[in-house]
Amino acid sequence: MTLTVVDMHTGGEPLRIVTGGYPRIPKGTILEKRAYVRDHLDHLRKILMFEPRGHYDMYGALLVEPDLPGADLAVLFMHNEGYSTMCGHAIVALGRYAIDEGLVAKQEPITTVNIEAPCGLVVASVEVLDGKAGAVSFESVPAFLFAGDQQIELTRYGKIGFDIAYGGAFYALADCHQFGLEFGRDRVRDFVDAATTLTNRLKAEFPLSHPDHADLAFLYGTILTDGRDAFSGEVTKNICVFAEAEVDRSPTGSGVTARLAAMLAKGEIAIGQTRTFDSIAGSRFSGAVARTARAGPHEAIIARVGGRAYYSGRAEFIVEPDDELGRGFLLR
Repeated sequence: MTLTVVDMHTGGEPLRIVTGGYPRIPKGTILEKRAYVRDHLDHLRKILMFEPRGHYDMYGALLVEPDLPGADLAVLFMHNEGYSTMCGHAIVALGRYAIDEGLVAKQEPITTVNIEAPCGLVVASVEVLDGKAGAVSFESVPAFLFAGDQQIELTRYGKIGFDIAYGGAFYALADCHQFGLEFGRDRVRDFVDAATTLTNRLKAEFPLSHPDHADLAFLYGTILTDGRDAFSGEVTKNICVFAEAEVDRSPTGSGVTARLAAMLAKGEIAIGQTRTFDSIAGSRFSGAVARTARAGPHEAIIARVGGRAYYSGRAEFIVEPDDELGRGFLLR
């Protein structure tokens, strides 16, 4: 078995793009492809995401044949738990990758790359200067506030206020100060524990629904913020803890989208205002509400989120037949 990859990162968050070694994925919708890979090829995810080739917080992308008209490429996202429905940092990286690999025709000053994700069509706009791809922004699927100003009692932390918003995936949004946490003072581990506690309770007790497909209706994680939701010139910081307590090093593209949807719904930002979002690693995304939209019964937005991606390596991975640990393991 040989698997080849290109490694990139967006704001410090890794993206391992599979370039060879997967068998052909049967035709169907993107959600059917996601189900097929999950049910029949999950051993390959573990080889690429888990140790000894990856790590607990590794993230991956598998390009598949697009199904939607007008899509230039389609992608399945993978991580330590399984397969997500949207990933903004991956879209930023794939926008640049698509140009560099000739998957779309290069145009200056902006090349548009239409990327089919499990949540729907995402449109990436890639800056091109002197033939080189640079910064990328994207407009994702309609995002909306699903439930605002909710409260729940957590044994360790007391009463916690939160919102749930959709930005291609569902997130709980909560001010970190409610958990006694402060960015720059407390350990990442403390943020992970708090976010995971909230996520697990809400998964058990707070049912979700999505107007397009039941496969989209799951809580992907929790984003803890610095509470600076109202628009200002200040940078606002957040940390996203998703999947199986995985920590996003970037500000989280789909998370920024979800935050913007909640901000507009609560009157904390206006259409066209651009906000800067800072990650736990100090990387930054820009985010703005481009326009309003609808998602079934929900008033929604189309957000525009921007960042930069960089290459970090290329690799060829093998698994020897008698290497049990080589099939992938996690210690954390």
